[in-house]
Amino acid sequence: MAIFPNLFPQTGAVSSSNILFQTGARLSLNPSFNLAIEVHPTIKYLSSLTPLKDFNGFIIGIGLVAQMRFGQDPDTAQSIIRSISFGDISSPPLFAAMQSYYTNHPFTTVTITNTEKHSIKDIEVSFYQAGYMDSSTPAVTIPELRGGESKDVELFASFNQEIFKTEGISPLTGEVIVRYKSKGKPAEQSKSFIYELHDKTAIIWDDDKKVAAFITPADSALRNYTSFIRQSCKDDLVSAYNENLQFAIQLFHALGEIGLIYQVDPTLPFTAVKNNTMVVDSISLPRHTLKRITGDCDDLTVLFCSLLETVGIETGFITVPGHIYPVFNSKIPGRYYNKIYTDRNMTINLDDELWVPVEITMVGKAGFIDAWRKGIDEYRALDTSPDQRGFYITRKAQEVYRPVMLKETDLGLQYGRKEEIVKKFNDDMKLLIDEILKKYLVNAKESGRKEDYNRLGIRYAQFNNYSKAGEAFRRAISLDEAYISPKINLGNLFFLQKDYQKALSALLRALEYLEAEGKEQSKTYFKVLLSISKSYYALGKYDKTKEYFAMASEIDKAATDNLSYLGEKPGKARASAPDDKIWEFFFIDDEDQ
Repeated sequence: MAIFPNLFPQTGAVSSSNILFQTGARLSLNPSFNLAIEVHPTIKYLSSLTPLKDFNGFIIGIGLVAQMRFGQDPDTAQSIIRSISFGDISSPPLFAAMQSYYTNHPFTTVTITNTEKHSIKDIEVSFYQAGYMDSSTPAVTIPELRGGESKDVELFASFNQEIFKTEGISPLTGEVIVRYKSKGKPAEQSKSFIYELHDKTAIIWDDDKKVAAFITPADSALRNYTSFIRQSCKDDLVSAYNENLQFAIQLFHALGEIGLIYQVDPTLPFTAVKNNTMVVDSISLPRHTLKRITGDCDDLTVLFCSLLETVGIETGFITVPGHIYPVFNSKIPGRYYNKIYTDRNMTINLDDELWVPVEITMVGKAGFIDAWRKGIDEYRALDTSPDQRGFYITRKAQEVYRPVMLKETDLGLQYGRKEEIVKKFNDDMKLLIDEILKKYLVNAKESGRKEDYNRLGIRYAQFNNYSKAGEAFRRAISLDEAYISPKINLGNLFFLQKDYQKALSALLRALEYLEAEGKEQSKTYFKVLLSISKSYYALGKYDKTKEYFAMASEIDKAATDNLSYLGEKPGKARASAPDDKIWEFFFIDDEDQ
């Protein structure tokens, strides 16, 4: 029955009895396990049993229903096919600091076996760790595994940065995933296993090179600290002395000034864990050691190396039984050992570059030279059994063990009193310079040779003792009036004393002598031309500057590239002579000719 309440307003509601005929259908579509679609078409016929025939007729309708569900169809081939069996998986503990290492070096092995009689193909094995990977890490692709055949597969791990946020030891469940085709049908199987993940400070000493992972020169807190040190000492540098060694001295005393001390780890001293692969040790990151101002020998080593690396000084580390300490590259060629110390054995010659070891545990307790001597003594003590010591270059070790990633925060460090840093730096430099000059003086007096007095004069000039330098050069000339080297060097000495006219006169006389001797293509002639060019530059005679610079360039163009300003019109920035290292480039030492 149908009721029409407003059909005839003047008479009220009207009702009508009807006969309804209805038919319909249901069409279901299931394109996948996860998606289902249903369509419901219907046809109805309405016929009134009263005179009200206006609504008689057909009614057509259609309904549409879509359903989604998640998960894997238990009836798919991937779920049903089980052609692979896994062997037991036993993983050693993993270490966050070794993150980059696991990308290219396997951490464990799994055995997979084809349990079918037929071959399976296109096998892809990967490892996945939820929460610490952006995607699974591929292990291997195997074209075919015959029936009953087994394959040992090495697993790799490409962890993301979340691994560095862990603290202590975290038990994790990893998953080996194997995808393959069995009789052309795709299949997938997996197996879970449990292992432990140690945080970014943990290490086991199965490979000494792992220390490199803790050397972090990119840390801005370390860069800020070394910038403070360099600024503090910039006015006290000895320009003629090796810059790398000078900064190492500054750094050593700066660390002592903030109170950094060596303290043996009371629970796991380095002597107990070195070479013990069963014990997990801990190395503090450099920023943490700098904040805590205490550490074991491994902590202090990675701190010292990191700080040197921030200023571009190449570092390494030496291991001896029960101990580790830093070493750095002076970049001085082996034959010039006397430019940094009188004793050849105070340095380590590696690929014709001299390296300086530092017993860093003496920081705050002794001078740098004592720490240097102690470091070389420890190294030389094993000359007869070199297999008991290790020498590792940071750069090369980090090709395998890249530095750990850091969450950088301001450390709020107190850098110490720069006056004390400068004082101790100057004290050590004076000791070094006195030791170097003492040897040259003794050699000259004992030999009485003109060459030794000339060399002594150069060393005095290098260390700004101009009066002693002049005495030595004149003594060399008195031994042989025809000896040209000290005469040239006197001219260069006058230049350093800013007596440019006197320098020019001496150098021009030397040039005439060399021309008379037919030595216009010699290295000495080349250096004198540049010294004359510099003297004219200092006197403001720029046409003459360019003339003599051009003559020098004709002899050796490559050697004049870093002095190209002598061949250019001076600007405001060149109002005075630049601070070139004239003693390194222009002084004449017969040993170097």
